[in-house]
Amino acid sequence: MMLTNADVVDLTGFRRALHRRPEVSGAERETAAAVVDFLAPTAPDLVLTGLGGHGVALVFDGVADGPTVMIRSELDALPIHELTGLDYQSETPGTAHLCGHDGHSAILAGVARVLARRRPARGRAVLLFQPAEEDGSGAAAVLADPAFAAIAPDYAFALHNLPGLPLGKVVLQPGPANCASRGMKIVLTGKTSHAAQPDAGISPALAVARLIPGLMALGPGGELSDDFRLVTVTHARMGEPAFGITPGEAQVWATLRTVRDDRMAALVAGAEALARAEGQGGLKVSISYHDIFAACTNDPGATALMAAALQAEGIAQIAGTMPLRASEDFGRFGAGAKAAMFYLGAGEASPALHNPDYDFPDALIPLGTRAFLRVIRDLLG
Repeated sequence: MMLTNADVVDLTGFRRALHRRPEVSGAERETAAAVVDFLAPTAPDLVLTGLGGHGVALVFDGVADGPTVMIRSELDALPIHELTGLDYQSETPGTAHLCGHDGHSAILAGVARVLARRRPARGRAVLLFQPAEEDGSGAAAVLADPAFAAIAPDYAFALHNLPGLPLGKVVLQPGPANCASRGMKIVLTGKTSHAAQPDAGISPALAVARLIPGLMALGPGGELSDDFRLVTVTHARMGEPAFGITPGEAQVWATLRTVRDDRMAALVAGAEALARAEGQGGLKVSISYHDIFAACTNDPGATALMAAALQAEGIAQIAGTMPLRASEDFGRFGAGAKAAMFYLGAGEASPALHNPDYDFPDALIPLGTRAFLRVIRDLLG
């Protein structure tokens, strides 16, 4: 049993309704409520709300015992102003679904509609609408929520649309799928003074001048092998915009990126050593981390199951670049489940993700739904 034409029309309308009312990470209250309301007619056996914040999980039980299969989408949008000019463009200035999470959620809603008509024969299917993917906090919060333990999956699957790939074509392979990353914020605190007497203050100027190239040298990028390391300095600020004051405070922000989690630990240690070495002559150094993403690694068994489902549905797999340098919060679910994520082409001419003129292609809704339904049926009957 698959989606009807009427389903596709409804799901497209649902996707566009979500697109009009985007909410950023951690603030997805109305988006979560819209999901629950739209899918109420599917009558899940269990509905969990407030998971890890505003997460929602729908559970469809089979008749016999069996494994738990989870499919995940995301609820959050980005703090970027949309410039598509579409008639369903974001109605929230400065916030927009420019990564396609509205489309991913419409796909999951499609899965729910079909499961409502025919439950799994065994086990259970869990459809997770995850909050706060964009800042890397959502999956960890869902996993830490006591309510999640009752629906913890044996298998977990997800997709992400990917501009640059031909529309509807898939890239999938075992092993690393997305890099680990984290934002490192270094704050250097000294003492201001009159610019005519810099020796009376403690300026972080030379420390900043050394830190920026030093951090970048720790992560030069290059080939996406196990030893890949990339440090991108994303922001730097020092003192006040004035000519009469020697600066007494500065910040350097950088994103650290590796293919493997263990390599991230080594990169963090190197970056911290570099920063703390600047704590001389009264200059204080503090370090904090933000937007922390674990590496996303596809389990070989789960990948093989997803590949077989795609083949059975006639959804073509093509060669492509994996892992991606970009990070993905789905990786955390791989610690407790056999997990796999695939990339679904959004079109070679599509604007890139996070661009102000990007929009999710509605043609992918039935494709993504078919792929997930097939892997659920293969595992649960």
